Amino acid sequence: MRSATTHLLYLHGFRSSPQSMKARKVATRVRAEHPDLTWWCPQLPPSPAEAMDLVMQGTASWPRETVAVVGSSLGGFYARWFSLQTGYPAVLLNPAPFPARDLSAYIGEQAAWHAPEERFVFQPGFVDELKAQQADIERLAARQPPTPERLFAILSKGDEVLDWREMQAFCAGGTIRLLPGSDHAISDFDDHIDEVFAFMGL
Repeated sequence: MRSATTHLLYLHGFRSSPQSMKARKVATRVRAEHPDLTWWCPQLPPSPAEAMDLVMQGTASWPRETVAVVGSSLGGFYARWFSLQTGYPAVLLNPAPFPARDLSAYIGEQAAWHAPEERFVFQPGFVDELKAQQADIERLAARQPPTPERLFAILSKGDEVLDWREMQAFCAGGTIRLLPGSDHAISDFDDHIDEVFAFMGL
């Protein structure tokens, strides 16, 4: 069994922020039950390459043995990429398996989900950056197949945004909790947060 997590990274989804429901619930539990744990949930820039540069730089000094990453939706895709780059275990919450394909429909100006007055432009080049990250995942995963100890996923059959079968294939080899209903946001996250923390040794 791995050592308890001392540093936790949370990666939010497309148009989302550290104010997402699941990010706030994880942060609240960290503060209440694990006050010594280093917690970081950065606001990710729209550029996938810049987002991962930010994450890699921000975690460069973290200890190698006791880091974990949690990612939701697009953040789940990022978490898979980050986990393969670093070897850190990952928790994926309804991860986006093919964001380059799906987000190509969102090129142009977008509104932030939790602050609609905040706008950003999702540029065509960002799709190419996602394609490059997808290639990284496929290349590295072939050498480092997921294991139940390194990857834990919560997937909703009731996800109204992503196909649960594609998510299941994306997480194959890891520990998968396939929810018969729920939704993309995992609105019943309170029912599953204990498993997330147990996977991280907390």
